[in-house]
Amino acid sequence: MRLNIGIAGLGTIGVPVARALDEGIPGLALVAVASGRREVAQQRLAAAGISVPVVSVAELARMADVVVECAPARAFRSIAEPVLAAGRLLVTVSGAALLDAPDLVAHAQKHGGRIILVTGALLGLDAVRAAAEGEIRFIRMISRKPPRSLRGAPHLEKTGIDLDAITEATCVFRGSAGDGARGFPANVNVAAALSLAGIGPDKTELQIWADPGVARNTHTIEVEAESARFSMTIENVPSPENPATGRITPLSIIAALRSLGATLRVGT
Repeated sequence: MRLNIGIAGLGTIGVPVARALDEGIPGLALVAVASGRREVAQQRLAAAGISVPVVSVAELARMADVVVECAPARAFRSIAEPVLAAGRLLVTVSGAALLDAPDLVAHAQKHGGRIILVTGALLGLDAVRAAAEGEIRFIRMISRKPPRSLRGAPHLEKTGIDLDAITEATCVFRGSAGDGARGFPANVNVAAALSLAGIGPDKTELQIWADPGVARNTHTIEVEAESARFSMTIENVPSPENPATGRITPLSIIAALRSLGATLRVGT
């Protein structure tokens, strides 16, 4: 059975996903793209040699079985609501936006839709989900990012932190993953995903460091559970187009899509 795939948003994440689908993933077919900037999306599709229409989100929800959300966080709800209302599968890496819209889970359940929150630039969620079946005592995540990748974060504007004045590793946030997601909506989707896989956004500890000494977005996870103690670190190469997004993020979506039609699926 073939699944029709639509993509909402055609930027740093959406373009590589569109290319992969166009090149061929067994059982999947790219049928359309939705974008707030129709002409730009058409130009990008043409540059990539991809021949699919650019449509509205409402049309995308009618055409596609699966919609991959690759848009900025501010557009998440306007995409998710009609897609889920149509009973479609929504694939997204926007964990921070999802934490800010928990009602969408009930909305999906009401209409027969589903949400897959892809791991994005994080690792080890299989182990965290397994540990969450028992007791987890604490989960801590420490993110270190080049200062420029944090530019525009609401928390920094609210607190008056000047990224240009930072010359050494500086902790710019310490608190819960939930508060971090609201203060850094474009930067901590990984923390949101971690919290949803484990003990929730209010209990998951988060530190964010602006560090001029790192060239990669680095995340360290520390977990203490009754079943295991583990720590993991990942260093993500930033995308040239958007330093807040790692190159591995679109690859994570592609891997998730490939598993939809796979005969053998590895991992929970």
